[in-house]
Amino acid sequence: MIEKFGEKTINLLKSFGRIILFCFSGVTNIFTLPFQFAKIIEHMWFIGTKSIFVIILTGLFTGMVLGLQGYYSLVKVGSEAALGAAVSLTLISELGPVFTAIMVTARAGSSMAAEIGVMRISEQIDALKTMHINPVRFLFSPRIIAAAISFPLLTALFDVVGIFGGFISGSMMLGINKHVYMDTVIQSVKIHDINVGFYKAFAFALVTTTICCYRGYYTHLYSGFGARGVSLSTTNAVVHSCIAIFIFDYIITFFWV
Repeated sequence: MIEKFGEKTINLLKSFGRIILFCFSGVTNIFTLPFQFAKIIEHMWFIGTKSIFVIILTGLFTGMVLGLQGYYSLVKVGSEAALGAAVSLTLISELGPVFTAIMVTARAGSSMAAEIGVMRISEQIDALKTMHINPVRFLFSPRIIAAAISFPLLTALFDVVGIFGGFISGSMMLGINKHVYMDTVIQSVKIHDINVGFYKAFAFALVTTTICCYRGYYTHLYSGFGARGVSLSTTNAVVHSCIAIFIFDYIITFFWV
């Protein structure tokens, strides 16, 4: 039993070290010439632009639910006028970055893991090495830049749409004065709250992209070859990314709020 526990601990440390080196290699290769502008634009289109509809839909209904639940909670203490502040602060500093990262990971992160996993089991990554092309720089580095740009922008879009969703529930459906709602939003939101949301979005972009690309890149080590290996790597990439999102969300909130 002790031997098995030690073996699992060593394997866990090896995996942790491997993913740190993988992330470090991807980040450092960003600054290697020539820059891959075409690949970056392509991944920004896939990660960012094609996720807009999902983010708008999720943000709208998240804001509407917050407005509905927040109203019935605040009306018990006679503070329903503060609904705008409650909705906006909850979205900007917490739910906006987290929900955006989860939705983009489910849509784009799973695709990253599957695509790179297929390249691994079909030996395309080995072919890149044979042609003296750095596969980490070619496959991973452009996705980091694209995610680092797309995640904060999508988070901002989520926040704006979510605040509007809260306005629909609070003002149009429940009768809170629309000027009071927007005034509390403007007065309560500070630049610090916005910065914290963007810090989280940037951190989630780095973490989720690293995990998803890493699981695809090392499919053969964890899940074996074949279609089943790629499916397992994709599933693990999404699950581990979501767990990492909540862990880093707590860490950033603890140190910055």
